[in-house]
Amino acid sequence: MTQPEGITVARLDGPAAEEAEGDFTLVYAEVFAEPPYRETEDDVVATFRRFRSQTRKRAFRAALARTPDGTPDGTPVGMAYGCPLGPKTGWWDSLTEPVSDEMRREDGHRTFGLMELAVRLPWRGHGIARRLHETLLHGIEAERVVLNVHPASEAAGAAYRSWGYRKVGDARPWAGADLHDVMVLDLPHPPA
Repeated sequence: MTQPEGITVARLDGPAAEEAEGDFTLVYAEVFAEPPYRETEDDVVATFRRFRSQTRKRAFRAALARTPDGTPDGTPVGMAYGCPLGPKTGWWDSLTEPVSDEMRREDGHRTFGLMELAVRLPWRGHGIARRLHETLLHGIEAERVVLNVHPASEAAGAAYRSWGYRKVGDARPWAGADLHDVMVLDLPHPPA
């Protein structure tokens, strides 16, 4: 897999991600307009209303990939973001089959929720998604990562499985949503 020349991947905290909201929006709107998502302009507006509140969470983090194309910061080609799940998260409530109390247990540190990861079409197949994922998760102090992925997005599902994620159930993440696979990645812990 050849890396495109000069692609940079930077990790951002909440304020920096909020400042780069236009870049995140560009990537998200383009990628999630594709099948199987087919998100509309209204869907994108709703996502970025949530994004603004998510960026204000203390432990929010993001990653942004850009080209070195002569523009001041480069053209955004991929993004990822998320934050730890709080004790009152509704993430586990959207599953079609209940999971154990142990699986559901959250304390604000245990599980990092990977909200979005996307790479624009011309830059796919070059390892950028993996770099975004690794940059986003580098140094987090969570036991695991959880995400939802549309099962018809076969490339995304295959990538997550190759990175060590396992499916733990099915969910409808929001009212009217298609069924999504809920996947968990257990993170290695340094010896105590």
